[in-house]
Amino acid sequence: MNIKPIKTETDYENALKRLELIFDAPIGTFESDEADVLGLLIDEYEKKHYPIEAPDPIEAIKIRMKEMHLKQIDLVEEIGGKSRVSEILNKKRKLTIEMIRNLTKKLNLSPELLISDYQLTQQ
Repeated sequence: MNIKPIKTETDYENALKRLELIFDAPIGTFESDEADVLGLLIDEYEKKHYPIEAPDPIEAIKIRMKEMHLKQIDLVEEIGGKSRVSEILNKKRKLTIEMIRNLTKKLNLSPELLISDYQLTQQ
């Protein structure tokens, strides 16, 4: 095993190629252990050089709704009325603290994500 830190884009590309070759190695083998370590090194490099930003609160709600197979009508109790749900999901109105509390419970989303600022659409 010739593992070294990933410092450059070339190192990263080489690590990805090597991981692709040994990815399906049987568990407990030398190659499997190498794949585990390479995976960690690649993950750290990607976090540093290719960060993925969290979605804005409304996008997070929409993603979770899709995951949970929910429709807008399913959020009426948490947000307050069909038209209010539509206004929120179309970014015509901001979430309130009460809505955030309710959605945190219903959708199992972090309050920190839901209190993030986002822009309303032009009316």
